[in-house]
Amino acid sequence: MQTGVPTKNSRGPRPRANSVLRARNDYRRVVPLERITKTNHQGLPIGRAKGRTSAYVRLPSITPEMSASLEQRTPMASPTDVHVGSSAVPSPKPQALWPFIIITITYLLFTVTDGAVRMLVLLHAYTKGFTAMEVAIMFALYELCGAGTNLAAGLMGAKWGIRVTLLSGLVMQVVGLSALYAWDDAWSKSTAIVYVTTAQALCGVAKDLVKLGGKTVTKLVTPEEKQESLFRLVSGLTGYKNSFKGVGYFLGAALLEVSYELAIHVNVALIAIALPFAFFGLTSKLGKVASKNVSLKSVFKQKPNINWLSLARFFLFGSRDLWFEVPLPFYLRASDGLNWPRPAVGAALAGYIILYGQAQSFSPKLILTPLKQSPPNKYVCVLWNVLLSVVPLFLGVGLYVMSSYTNPSTLTPHRNKVILLSFGVLLFAFIFAINSAVHSYLVVKYADGDKIAMNVGFYYMANAFGRLVGTVVSGALYSYVSNDVDVSLSVCFFVSVLFVFLSALAARYIEDDNCGLRWGSNLSCFGAEPWQELKRKQTTDAATEEQEEG
Repeated sequence: MQTGVPTKNSRGPRPRANSVLRARNDYRRVVPLERITKTNHQGLPIGRAKGRTSAYVRLPSITPEMSASLEQRTPMASPTDVHVGSSAVPSPKPQALWPFIIITITYLLFTVTDGAVRMLVLLHAYTKGFTAMEVAIMFALYELCGAGTNLAAGLMGAKWGIRVTLLSGLVMQVVGLSALYAWDDAWSKSTAIVYVTTAQALCGVAKDLVKLGGKTVTKLVTPEEKQESLFRLVSGLTGYKNSFKGVGYFLGAALLEVSYELAIHVNVALIAIALPFAFFGLTSKLGKVASKNVSLKSVFKQKPNINWLSLARFFLFGSRDLWFEVPLPFYLRASDGLNWPRPAVGAALAGYIILYGQAQSFSPKLILTPLKQSPPNKYVCVLWNVLLSVVPLFLGVGLYVMSSYTNPSTLTPHRNKVILLSFGVLLFAFIFAINSAVHSYLVVKYADGDKIAMNVGFYYMANAFGRLVGTVVSGALYSYVSNDVDVSLSVCFFVSVLFVFLSALAARYIEDDNCGLRWGSNLSCFGAEPWQELKRKQTTDAATEEQEEG
């Protein structure tokens, strides 16, 4: 042991942050991490992975004459930058978590109403004799306005802050819900379509204004080096959001069975509860960027990774809405389909959304971490897209074969369809949730810290356009391909397979080859290091870091 260097077991005075310690020809000094050139296997300076802004470094063979020059050239760390003998990650400050808590509460309450109003409009329209294509048109403007809103919301959030976009979305949702009070059964179909489509457009604008806050706040409260924590936080919030949306699906269908007006009353009340949280709990500075960075041109000028991921998101969500939003509820309600009552349809769709949300929340811990795929990269994204494509193919082939099944057996064709759809739809929800969790993490990872509102807004604009295309195409396919609802739904599933493959193809062009692809500890490809070798490097890095810290 070198004399003069305080150690863990020595009784000498502890080093001060602003001192240079002489120990023969060695000097130990606290300097900012950006001055450190020694890195671990991930390319991060030793010590950064544990949240430090400074660390001890050893400067060999520095003469006393060089010390004064060193003092002038290297800025000294403040006491708050020094972490002596501690490896604990600093706890987030309460004021940093407060915006996350407020936005989460508001976002989840809003999401219940978003799911409820969708079921409210869809099932009420079905009862009034509207076709699948007519209902798809009602939702078309909802998705189209959502796409435009994501673009505008990115600019609004960057220029005026997330608080403004959140409050604007909540107020807009109240206006859209209140407009549905005036839906009169005496109106003609064309009048009802125009009016309800306009009301839904307001709800579409509201949804994406509120969503912007929910998606960006995770990046704002998570340190840049904590990618694993960011992945879990994004997946958790998005997963619970979707679970609450599933609750809204069931709530809307159940309340509609009692009263159309009561369903609207309850949804307006939920928004009224959320408004005070956003108004009093957030500051106007949250999410703002420098005004010189805010322009319409800057929104469309995205990094290549954001562009490719947005295109992959377009096809991913289009693949789901090609059969889920309109064809599946109509098939479940149709007399020549499964002929289920409205509460049963609402419960089935709610079960899908809730499972999807919970799978999304726990996929990092229960699926991707055991498979050594966390935090994910583009290869993980492509892999789960390919796995997802198998499910709609299975559903399409199975339902098409059953459409001509007439021979009696122990299980009737009707029950066979219920079993097929139940298994296939739940499996799709599970795998789709993993895909969605990976996408939601990657967009936050690739986003620029000072332009995250615009990056995320552009990304969810692509998401909304994908849902728009999927909804409109699904209405046309289900209504006009065949008079047999089994065949029509099967075709929707087949087109969904095409969209999933296009999503995987787009993700393939993302520039994110770090760590390759693994499937557990033994299987790896695309340049992934063997797991045991990676663990050895991580252990070496940890030991080196402890040695540097003394």
